[in-house]
Amino acid sequence: MNRMNEPRKLDGKWNIVVLLLVVVVYGVIQLLAAKEILLPYHLQVMGLICINIMLVVSLNLINGFTGQFSLGHASFLAIGAYLSAALTVFLGMNFYLALIISGLASGFVGILIGLPALRLRGDYLAIATLGFGEIIRVVILNIPAVGGPRGFTGIPRYTTFGLTYILAVVTVLGIKNFVNSAHGRACVSIREDEIAAGSLGINIIYYKVAAFAIGAMVAGVAGALFSHYMQYISPGTNQIGFLRSIDILIMVVLGGLGSLTGSVVSAILLTLLPELLRGFAQYRMIVYSIILIVMMLFMPSGLLGGFELSFEFLENLIGKFKIRKRGVSDGTS
Repeated sequence: MNRMNEPRKLDGKWNIVVLLLVVVVYGVIQLLAAKEILLPYHLQVMGLICINIMLVVSLNLINGFTGQFSLGHASFLAIGAYLSAALTVFLGMNFYLALIISGLASGFVGILIGLPALRLRGDYLAIATLGFGEIIRVVILNIPAVGGPRGFTGIPRYTTFGLTYILAVVTVLGIKNFVNSAHGRACVSIREDEIAAGSLGINIIYYKVAAFAIGAMVAGVAGALFSHYMQYISPGTNQIGFLRSIDILIMVVLGGLGSLTGSVVSAILLTLLPELLRGFAQYRMIVYSIILIVMMLFMPSGLLGGFELSFEFLENLIGKFKIRKRGVSDGTS
């Protein structure tokens, strides 16, 4: 019994450590902002990092943990972004209520699309989700009320760095708990061997659609945060189109399929990298592309592969360090 309860105790300790670390990091950022060491520009970039973390982690649930291949994640971001903006601008709705409605609407659309599309596999699923994303973008292009090709302007700025930070933490912890639950293990079993999972009585379509819906809902919330953070949303390909979906997918693959820790790390790195390369002007995207190619050549499974940072890992690492240090002091190594 003690051995069976040990992983739960470690998980409990790790959750406490993570929550304390989250609070400390947020406190340090707010202190630096109050001292004007961190400028509004820095806070805006960190807010975009948090939004990207939500997008990458939610897509990793679909692609990494459930083994699907979605290329239309930006379409759910678009639904959340435009719907929330329309609700707050045209109806004067409370932002938090618009945030919830946008997430639920994106999740509902995810279910509608997922039911027929997720019967497909591999490249066929990728093409279907890509086509859906383009349909959403073209529909938005032809709605004059939300700006059409000119984009939606005049969106009030209700999103703050604190809100994006809290929701990013909630997203990571929520999907982590889902993955570690019986439902999450069913999704992972589908990724490993769909036929074997079905033969064991796992409802393949149900869990595929469930993962797709959860990922779409989180992307919708991220989209609502994004539109009310930038105060402008455009149907251009770099915001809600194919290229945006590819950017999110690159972050997932670079961090490691099936690794939430990798998703967080890659979202941070690939959001900061274009900002750090702004001084190179026209060479920025070339350098960015070369860095990605080199990393994928030497790290084909991503930065962290399927690795997850855990309390047990830290304990083992500290234990090995103590043993090594003791051996050096004794002259035995």
